[in-house]
Amino acid sequence: MDKPYIKKLGKRIKKLREERGFTQDDIGLNGISRAMISLVEVAKTDITVTKLKIIADNLGVKVKDLFEFEE
Repeated sequence: MDKPYIKKLGKRIKKLREERGFTQDDIGLNGISRAMISLVEVAKTDITVTKLKIIADNLGVKVKDLFEFEE
């Protein structure tokens, strides 16, 4: 697992969530728990593309927007 990349993804998800004033519970819908969101944001777990799509939809962004960070 590419830990630095996963960390960047988690930080990006958290940033987008906070910018929108959402809690982890707000975006942890449709089969994703708040606990899973927390683990993703702190890079303690990997995540499937399907779950990334759900998170993106719940944030109101496209999946590609989750990956807009410095590499």
